[in-house]
Amino acid sequence: MIRVEHFGTIDSTSLEASRRAASGNRGPVWLRADKQTAGRGRAGRDWTSPLGNLFATLLMPVKNDPAAAGLRSFVACLAVAETLDALIGAPERVTLKWPNDALLDGRKVAGVLLESGINAAGRWLSVGIGINLTHAPKTNRWPTTSIALATGRNAPTPKAALDILAKAFEQRERDFGAKGFDIIRTAWLARAARLGQNVEARLPHETITGIFETLDADGTMLLQTGTGVRRISAADVYFPGGADAAGD
Repeated sequence: MIRVEHFGTIDSTSLEASRRAASGNRGPVWLRADKQTAGRGRAGRDWTSPLGNLFATLLMPVKNDPAAAGLRSFVACLAVAETLDALIGAPERVTLKWPNDALLDGRKVAGVLLESGINAAGRWLSVGIGINLTHAPKTNRWPTTSIALATGRNAPTPKAALDILAKAFEQRERDFGAKGFDIIRTAWLARAARLGQNVEARLPHETITGIFETLDADGTMLLQTGTGVRRISAADVYFPGGADAAGD
């Protein structure tokens, strides 16, 4: 097992991973905090970080291939889904929303943030993961939930959740290393939210609506639109008529 370093309060476990990488460290090490004062989400958004939820980042060495490093988002999302399975005992309630979110009963319960770079020792990757165990901080982008809220039971401790998550990630990382992205892609698609249905991909200057057909071999979302297949490599994805329709 990869060692875990624990912090009471820190600005961000992802920022701490970046600082260590800047000093030449590539890990592997898990960094977990009880509370973050400057939690970070995708696209520079804030990640509200109250006591009781899981905030952890894995700093790990990877081969000098940025594209392959980026595919760890799907590795991490699968590990998150399997962690949720173990914690709530109801896999049918857990789905994965492209590119990096986990949903519980259609509401966001977890997210993944990847950052990568090169230092003197080689390429490094940080895999930041937040899971709503006890609290469900509200956002204006997507409805949220937590394990405690969705189950009506006391949530596991962050330490217990990370123990499960770290083992799940280690297994999926072995699969990825031994068999490549295809095995990860297949498993991710089996849990994909809105696969075969209409979704909206909101880009900075346009919104594309189409049927979510599949993932390409590089993790790109393929949408079948009225004018053909569109490849979506980065976007905010919404579900027309779904849980996010109210815009909260």
